[in-house]
Amino acid sequence: MSLQTIVTELIQERDRISQAIAALESVSGSTGGSTRATSRRRAKRTLSAAAIENIRRAQRARRAREKKPTAPRRTMSAASRRKIAAAQRARWARVKKAA
Repeated sequence: MSLQTIVTELIQERDRISQAIAALESVSGSTGGSTRATSRRRAKRTLSAAAIENIRRAQRARRAREKKPTAPRRTMSAASRRKIAAAQRARWARVKKAA
């Protein structure tokens, strides 16, 4: 089978498919754009208040199980802060003196 024969057959197939699409569009009443027929939208699911509360309760319990305990925060005394600040000023003074 030659390449020209394959190309000719593909073009014929394309024309048949185009005709079939045009026929389907005319039946469905669409005037262009999408080749799909219009689909029905699914109604939005609604949950009862009790079901929503059950979901919330289960989610809270799941998060409580997964929550990792945190260590208590340490506070620094004012005297310690002053020592650190003085040490930092001394470091910067050495850097500026070296530069």
